[in-house]
Amino acid sequence: MSGSYRKKYKCKSGKAKYRPDPDAAPKTGLTRLTVRPRPGNRSQGLLVAGNAVFPCALGRGGISAGKREGDGATPLAAMRILSGYFRGDHVAARRTRLKMAPISNDLGWCEVPDDRNYNRPVKIPYGASHETMRRADRLYDYCLVLDWNIAPRRRGRGSAIFFHLARPGFTPTEGCVAVTAKVMARLLPYLSDRTVLQVMR
Repeated sequence: MSGSYRKKYKCKSGKAKYRPDPDAAPKTGLTRLTVRPRPGNRSQGLLVAGNAVFPCALGRGGISAGKREGDGATPLAAMRILSGYFRGDHVAARRTRLKMAPISNDLGWCEVPDDRNYNRPVKIPYGASHETMRRADRLYDYCLVLDWNIAPRRRGRGSAIFFHLARPGFTPTEGCVAVTAKVMARLLPYLSDRTVLQVMR
C-alpha cells in the first residue's frame, strides 16, 4: 500500500534501500483493521491493514475501556464499519462496498445523552446540541460511521465515533480514528459493512 511503512534492506552496493510493500489489501476486501497506540503518544496510533501499517490520530483522551460522552477518548473496542458520508463538493464518490451518502447542508449528529436521537443523525436546525457534519475543514470529506453505542444505545457512553480524515500532524480527535486522505482513498475500495475496526492497547 502506498504511504505505508517499509522495511529497509541492503542492495549489492551496500546502501540502504526500501523494500516495496506487498499488496496489503486482498481482492476479497479487508475484514479487519487493527489500531494500536503509538509508543510515547497516547493520541496517535498505528493502523494495520493487511500487511501495511499507517499512522493515525486518536482521541485526545487516549484509548479507554470506559468511554464516556465528552472525555475525548477513543473506545477500546471492536467496531464494525456501518456506512459512510462524503463531501460531494470536495471529493468524488469513490468505489467502495460501503453504503455512502453525500453530506447535505442540514445534516447533524446529536450528542446529548438525554435526547431521544442521541448518537443519531438529525436534521439541522435541531433543538438539542449536535455536531454539524458539513464542517468548515476537510475532516469529513470521507467520514465512516463506526458501530460504537449504536445498537443498543447507552446514555452517556459516547457519540459520533467515526473513522475520518486527519488534521496535519495527526493532532488529536475527539475520540475518532483518523488517517490521511491518501490512506483513506487507498482503503475505501476494500472496506465493507463486514469490516471491523479494532482498537487495542
